[in-house]
Amino acid sequence: MGAQDARDTARRLRAIGDELSDRFYERADVVRTLVVTLLAGQHSLVLGPPGTAKSEMARELTGRIDGASYWEILLSKFTAPTRMFGPIDVAALARGEYRQVYDGRATTAHVAFIDEIFKCSTAALNETLGFLNERIYHPENGGEPIRCPLIGAITASNELPTGEDSAAIYDRLLVRVEVGYLTDPSNFAALVRSAVGRTEAPPRTTVDLAALQHAVSEAVPAVEVPDAVVDAVCTLRAALRRKELVASDRRWRQAVRLLQASAYLDGRPAVADTDLSVLTHVLWDSPAQRPVVEREVLHLVNPDAKEALDLADTVAELEAQLDAMAGQSREALSEWVIKKAHHQLATAGKRLERLREEAAGAGRSTATIDRVARRQRAVRARVLTEALGVDASMVEAQL
Repeated sequence: MGAQDARDTARRLRAIGDELSDRFYERADVVRTLVVTLLAGQHSLVLGPPGTAKSEMARELTGRIDGASYWEILLSKFTAPTRMFGPIDVAALARGEYRQVYDGRATTAHVAFIDEIFKCSTAALNETLGFLNERIYHPENGGEPIRCPLIGAITASNELPTGEDSAAIYDRLLVRVEVGYLTDPSNFAALVRSAVGRTEAPPRTTVDLAALQHAVSEAVPAVEVPDAVVDAVCTLRAALRRKELVASDRRWRQAVRLLQASAYLDGRPAVADTDLSVLTHVLWDSPAQRPVVEREVLHLVNPDAKEALDLADTVAELEAQLDAMAGQSREALSEWVIKKAHHQLATAGKRLERLREEAAGAGRSTATIDRVARRQRAVRARVLTEALGVDASMVEAQL
C-alpha cells in the first residue's frame, strides 16, 4: 500500500472516531484513545460503572472493520478455556479423535471485546495471558501453539482487579480509560430525547481489515519520533518518579508505539508534543493516581489544559461545599450562591470558553478542557436547582 492508501486509512479512522463521538456523549477522548490503541496493536481497558455504554461503544468500534473476525465474551470465574479458545469437537471425539473447533473463538479473532476481564477463571488465566501477550494459544491436546491473528483487544470492567491472578492481566493492558455517567445536563437531556425520538440512520464509515493491518504493521511504526519527543518522555518519567509513580521499562517502550499511532491518526509523519497526551491513560495503576499523571503530562504539552485542571479544583471545591450545606435553609444556600458560588462558577465557565478557543486555534487537544467544562455546567445546574430552586428546564435554557 502506498502513502495515499495510508492517508485514506487514517482519514477513515478519524471519520469513525467522529461518528462514534457524536453517538456516545462525552466519549470523544475515550473513542480516540481506543482507536489509537488499536492502531498501536495494543490492548485497552475501559473502566467504569454499569450502564456507561462500555460494551456498546466497543462493539460499535470493532464492528467498523470490514472483513475482520470478531470475538466477544463475558467472563466469569467459571469460564473454561475451551469456551474461549475452542470447544471439543464431539463428533470427532466419538470417532476417537481429540480435536477442538476454533472458528468463531478467540483463536481466530482479529479484534476482540472481553467484558468483565478480571473475572477470568484461574483455569483460563495462562491461556488468556498468552493470547494477549504473545497472540498464541496452546491446544488442550498439547500440540504446537497456534498463532492467533489478534490485532488488539478492548476489555471492560466495573471494578479494579483484587487478586494476583487478575493483577497479572491488568498489567498487560497498556491503556486504561475511565468512563462515568454523563455530567453535562444538556447531554443528559439529549440522551433522554434519543430514547423516545426517531432519528435517521447515522453515517457509518468503515475500514478494510487489510488496510488496518498494514497501518498497524507498517505505517504506524514508520512514524518518526524526534529527539525532542524522546527528551520530553525522559522529563516526564523523571517528574513521575519524583511523585513516586514508577512505570515499568516495558510499559514506557510500548507507549512509544501509542505516540506513533496518535500522530498517524492525525495524518502527521512525526510524533509531536501533543501526542504525549495519550500517556495520561498509560502511566497510572489506580484511578487516584490518574489526576497526578494528567497534570504532569499536560504540564509538558498543553498549558491550556493545565489551567483547566486548576479550574476543575475550584469547581470541585464548590461542589464539596454544596454537599456540606445539605439540609441548610434555602436562605442560607441562596446567600452562599449570591456571595460566592455564582461568581466563581461563572468566571470559571468564561475562562474555560477562552481556553478552549485558544487550544482549538493552536491545534491542541481540547479533551481535558471539555471534560472540566462539563463538570462546571453540571455543578452550576446543581447550584441553580438545589440552592435557588430554579426549574430544570430553565437551567437547560441558561446553559
